[in-house]
Amino acid sequence: MFKPPQTVIEHAREKFGDYISNVIDAAGEVTLEINRKYVLNVCRELRDNPMFSCEQLTDICGVDYLDYGKESAAGVKEGPRFAVVYHLLSLKHNYRIRIRVFLDDEMPTVDSVVGIWSSANWYEREAFDMFGILFQDHPDLRRILTDYGFVGHPFRKDFPLSGHVEMRYDPEKQRVVYQPVSIEPRTLVPRVIREEGYGG
Repeated sequence: MFKPPQTVIEHAREKFGDYISNVIDAAGEVTLEINRKYVLNVCRELRDNPMFSCEQLTDICGVDYLDYGKESAAGVKEGPRFAVVYHLLSLKHNYRIRIRVFLDDEMPTVDSVVGIWSSANWYEREAFDMFGILFQDHPDLRRILTDYGFVGHPFRKDFPLSGHVEMRYDPEKQRVVYQPVSIEPRTLVPRVIREEGYGG
């Protein structure tokens, strides 16, 4: 089990104080929700403080909460639409800590942690490419999975399944060209299988 001991959770509450808006201790995992203004302070402390020693950043991912909770009786989740989640590992103490930072809806922006963990470089580029999250002071923030001419951010919940543009090779121009999507919208209707024609 990689769960931090209770003393570490208590130490985090004491050390970070108002930087932490919430601590979630559930299903064997601990998540610290912090204000985006303090992400560099908290991450640097989690790496350098011997009590935490989170030497390794194993992942950064974006989250879009646009339709979160829509199916439940409580309704759609209140609060910010976007978040960034950092997954940290302490090799010294053998536990994991997760950090979640909520961002502004209109311009989701947070400071880059590349200067703290160099492994953040491509993770942040992926979150930028897929969700449109901007990482301030990133050394080379550009798309990493989609093409340079790609329009939009495909992991956003409001991104159309067919996309906005398609590309094809044009033999006359002898290059790849972009054009509006030519896929016909489909109406998804459940198939009904009838057992007509069978004796019975």
